Amino acid sequence: MTLIVAEYIWIDGTMPTAQIRSKSRVVEAPQSQTSIDLFPEWGFDGSSTNQATGDNSDCILKPVNFVLDPIRDDGSFLVMCEVFDRNGNAHPTNTRAALRRVLEAGAHTQDAYFGFEQEFTLFDLEGNPVGWPDAGYPAPQGPYYCGVGAGAVDGRQLVEEHLQACMKAGLLIYGTNAEVMLGQWEFQIGYRGFDEPADALKTTDDMWFATWLLHRLSEDYDIKVSFENKPMKGDWNGAGCHTNFSTKEMRRAETGKKAIECAINQLAATHETHVKIYGAGLSERLTGNHETCSINEFRAGESDRGASIRIPISTSQNGYGYLEDRRPGANSDPYLVAAQILVTICGLDQCLMSETAKSPQVALL
Repeated sequence: MTLIVAEYIWIDGTMPTAQIRSKSRVVEAPQSQTSIDLFPEWGFDGSSTNQATGDNSDCILKPVNFVLDPIRDDGSFLVMCEVFDRNGNAHPTNTRAALRRVLEAGAHTQDAYFGFEQEFTLFDLEGNPVGWPDAGYPAPQGPYYCGVGAGAVDGRQLVEEHLQACMKAGLLIYGTNAEVMLGQWEFQIGYRGFDEPADALKTTDDMWFATWLLHRLSEDYDIKVSFENKPMKGDWNGAGCHTNFSTKEMRRAETGKKAIECAINQLAATHETHVKIYGAGLSERLTGNHETCSINEFRAGESDRGASIRIPISTSQNGYGYLEDRRPGANSDPYLVAAQILVTICGLDQCLMSETAKSPQVALL
């Protein structure tokens, strides 16, 4: 037996945008294969995370997934947890439980793939986006997207370290690039076309693992990571989390065209439901400008980055494939985004998004 550190990670109850939290625990690990059973349940003070009141503050962390800790790099682990109350019920802020319910209600039969394009903005401790002058503004947008070289990008060292950490942890990291606004970047998590597990829970867990790693690594650079939808007001791009998705019916040549048309019609009919949970301050980003469709409009279009739903060129040419939902904001919760998309395109009961699991024996997938 050996002693290792388990970093317990969970999502808190901060409104309107939940934050990620973590704390460290020393556990005894066997030399053989590690399983989720290695990590015991652990309590925490929910009154300090906006998840309980002081007179009834105990909440429970139930480990549900784990990956190698690429920062400690000594056989330790990052452990994703769901939050439960003292009676064993999924806490109302436990959005992963909502995704589990949706999958258990039948969405799992669709073998859905997701790919998240997570944009974020890096700020220095004075509150300026990295690379921006202390007073005034940088040159207008144009040279920064996928830019290379001093003046075109800033913050690359942190972004590169984050990419390597995600790979070392075994996350579904797809890639990374500089974005349209100076100081803004993107990483992608999701199905990569490889022969590897890439189910909805794995992909969304990896999104939160990657987010935790980005925040943790930013400490070493005195950089603050922002997931605000419109971090800089004015004629600057906002930040989104474009969400690519497909079901097995959408990916099949025989059924793809009909399934894609049906999905678009269902998404159009539920547009207001989606934008309500696609991130705080979403209307500041979805203005109809800066590669967005207005929040008050739904539109699907081939290769159209100003549409609500972009139909990629490969999908339109082949007649099957995937779609890109360009509405989710950078501060959206991937558990909720994936759950809502599945509820809509699988024709499931919308109540699944708000029910609280009642049984302490609820299966942890």
